[in-house]
Amino acid sequence: MIKYETLKEKLLTDNKTKKEYEACALEYEIAYALILARQEANMTQKEVAKKMNTTQSVIARLEGGKHFPSLQTIHKYSIAVNKVINLHVHP
Repeated sequence: MIKYETLKEKLLTDNKTKKEYEACALEYEIAYALILARQEANMTQKEVAKKMNTTQSVIARLEGGKHFPSLQTIHKYSIAVNKVINLHVHP
C-alpha cells in the first residue's frame, strides 16, 4: 500500500492537481488528521461509527476530505477514538 505522503507528493507534481489541492487543503488536512487518529486507536470506521452512534458511511464521508465537519462532529470523533483536539489559529 502506498503511503499518503508519498502519493500526495507524486500527485502534486502536476500543476493543475496542485492548484485544486491547495484550494481544498484544509478539508484534506482535517480528513488526514481524523484518519491518523482512528488508525492510532487501532479502530475501524465501523467501530468509530458505533461509538458515535452513526453509520460507517458517515465516518467514510468525514474521512473523505470533501467537506468541513462541524466542531461538534470533530469533538464526538475525538471522544470515539480517545484523542484530544488541538486547534491552532495562526496569524
